[in-house]
Amino acid sequence: MKTQDELKKIAGYKAAELVEDGMTVGLGTGSTVRYLLDALGERIKKDGVHFTGVPTSNRTAEYGRNLGMTIKSLDDVDTIDITIDGADEVDPQINGIKGGGGAQTWEKLVATNSKQCAWIVDESKAVDQLGKFPLPVEVLEYGHHQLVKRLADLGYKPEVRQKDGKFFRTDEGNIIVDLHLGKIAAPYDLADELSNMTGVVEHGLFLDMTKTVVIGTQNGAVVKTK
Repeated sequence: MKTQDELKKIAGYKAAELVEDGMTVGLGTGSTVRYLLDALGERIKKDGVHFTGVPTSNRTAEYGRNLGMTIKSLDDVDTIDITIDGADEVDPQINGIKGGGGAQTWEKLVATNSKQCAWIVDESKAVDQLGKFPLPVEVLEYGHHQLVKRLADLGYKPEVRQKDGKFFRTDEGNIIVDLHLGKIAAPYDLADELSNMTGVVEHGLFLDMTKTVVIGTQNGAVVKTK
């Protein structure tokens, strides 16, 4: 039986085939995306493929540069041909939760400015209903105690993300509040509610953002579309 890392590699390497010479490509963040980047790095060396990468985190930018990729900011490109990113959960409608790595704001910015998007996941991330994975919400630190209280009063079981005993910080310097929801019965309503809360920068619900997901399974890569 293949390990989870092997399944991630299957998905990442399959998705690398979507990148064509001369493209501008949004590069996601996370452990599965690392395999995508490795595959693209191999294509640069072996096949001479050239593309411009638009990273969704500083971590991805650094990793891509080390593999020989041309990296530019979202503000320095006119358009993005395709963005390939991971996801923490994907439901049958190809809606998802993202932000386990704390990069959902940059990820959503890059995705919404792309002509098309594709997600890459191992089969454990394919779920019937979103919500078991805690929903990340990036918030301003100022006033976050009041916002956390409001989220708790709504029954969303918020928890401020920590790293090494301190607040986890996004690339924008904000903090993350993870909502332990168990299941999300009405994702569109929840997305609207969170987006309208003062102090919320961005949430990790990605709805109608992509029509394609590449899943690494025990039987190889499976591409699902809608």
